Amino acid sequence: MSHHRSSVLRMSTLFLRTLREDPAEAEVPSHRLLVRAGYIRRNAPGIYSWLPLGYRVLRNVENVIREEMDAIGAQEVHFPALLPREPYEATNRWTEYGDSLFRLKDRKGGDYLLGPTHEEMFTLLVKDLYSSYKDLPLALYQIQTKYRDEARPRAGLLRGREFVMKDSYSFDVDQAGLQASYDRHRAAYIRIFDRLGLSYVVVRAMSGAMGGSASEEFLANAEVGEDTYVRCTTCDYAANVEAVRVPVPPAQPHDGVPAAHAEDTPDTPTIQTLVDFLNAHHAREDRPWTAADTLKNVLVVLVHPDGTREPLAIGVPGDREVDEKRLAAQVEPAEVAPFTEADFEAHPTLVKGYIGASALGEESPSGIRYLVDPRIVEGTRWVTGADVDGSHAIDVVAGRDFTPDGTIEAAEVKPGDICPECAAAGRGGTLEAARGIEIGHIFQLGTKYAEALDLKVLDENGKLVTVTMGSYGIGPSRLVAAIAESTLDDIGLVWPREVAPADVHLVATGKDTAVFDAAARIADELAGRGVTVLYDDRAKVSPGVKFKDAELVGVPTIVVVGKGLADGVVEVRDRASGSKVEVRVEDAVEHVAEVVRGGPGG
Repeated sequence: MSHHRSSVLRMSTLFLRTLREDPAEAEVPSHRLLVRAGYIRRNAPGIYSWLPLGYRVLRNVENVIREEMDAIGAQEVHFPALLPREPYEATNRWTEYGDSLFRLKDRKGGDYLLGPTHEEMFTLLVKDLYSSYKDLPLALYQIQTKYRDEARPRAGLLRGREFVMKDSYSFDVDQAGLQASYDRHRAAYIRIFDRLGLSYVVVRAMSGAMGGSASEEFLANAEVGEDTYVRCTTCDYAANVEAVRVPVPPAQPHDGVPAAHAEDTPDTPTIQTLVDFLNAHHAREDRPWTAADTLKNVLVVLVHPDGTREPLAIGVPGDREVDEKRLAAQVEPAEVAPFTEADFEAHPTLVKGYIGASALGEESPSGIRYLVDPRIVEGTRWVTGADVDGSHAIDVVAGRDFTPDGTIEAAEVKPGDICPECAAAGRGGTLEAARGIEIGHIFQLGTKYAEALDLKVLDENGKLVTVTMGSYGIGPSRLVAAIAESTLDDIGLVWPREVAPADVHLVATGKDTAVFDAAARIADELAGRGVTVLYDDRAKVSPGVKFKDAELVGVPTIVVVGKGLADGVVEVRDRASGSKVEVRVEDAVEHVAEVVRGGPGG
């Protein structure tokens, strides 16, 4: 049984217009159908209104979340969305959030923001009221509207600028307590997503701007998902692309490698032209040259939150690109900007297109910090730029001819790459790519916010200790779209029973008053048993239109009272499978109530 307050929603008076045409701005199926079925309406880019049916679904999702959060002892609070600047200054997020913060001033000129997330507020609330280890562990949560000024709001509810978020925080005295809180939340999230009928995967993630250590994301499997992750073909490893750690090969002996030598390589602006030239003019004895033998040096500029610009060189094997998402995750809170003509002019030692490893590094003439892919270990030999136009250096050995300033996980992850878990265990699993929609994120914040805002408690020895925190988020508004996305079919929405706007869609067809009388009686009796009924009591609307609307709206059980009434039967349809059974009219209420409870026939 779902959480609906039992009632009868009559379609003759329900605030609902279904549409036959797809809305112009809709890019993904869930967005098209939620608008067409009369669940949401767009007000501005990334900003939507909830209509009665949509709001019922949203509340049902929230109630599942509340029940499971309450079950692990978390307590619900509610913060304002309009927040003062000061706490965000203390944690430096007023600056770090950059353009994604909605900022505003009050009439006295004071700075405010619309809350993108509430770590600061939770931390200060606990600091205000609690001071002893005896008060902990504590878990608080809220379900509240959040605001982020997305550069490209898209896909309807999946990436909005105003959205509903459940965020919870755990407060513990030590790491062991935090681990226990984290594990409780993880188990609650699994129960929530199972109840919501989602197919999902738990992946390792980066903690990113939030700081902290352990971090996992829950992704709903979806073709339209904008989160790409990788999973192992043999073990259960799954990770966000940003969080993949490349298995580091062992250092290699390089005694026999000849000294590095520069060679003219005319007309080789791309890796492919270079490889072709090497195989034609500088063939190896052991095997042909490949792109993976070349060392590609990519230049970018890091723009730090305070506006300072720092050039950075990234060395990756030539068969891979630098992955912008992975790079961005490694350098947060700095942003990545292109290395421009003006930057080249400021570094005259760099030869565009032929930049070699020896021209880079904090000790080199350019002084540019040089970080390389973890595969570029000591003793590996490379072909790279010779710092002369039209010329490359061959047999350049890492650790002999150049020493980078460190490593960075910024090269793209490709299907077929070795799985890090399998590599560690000596197995041969490889990675494949999949797509998903992020629906939850749990991570151990540690002491970042407690340090910044001075949240300390006395421990059992009367010593002040910094509280350690966990942060756990689920997006209910995004979940509505994710559930729709994973359950819809080619004729409409198909809600799982736990979140559907009603339990039963009752359709009265034809003009016969006896049909409408029987349907009204069934509706009232079902409501009396705690079943929510969406009753299509519209006169003068054809059966075809009513069936199309029922398919579009997606309530899990459809009951048709129509022609069969003359023979004393009504039809019960399952929206998801399309199966139909005829039931005697006097047994209809009992049968449908049983289906809704998940009994036989359901």
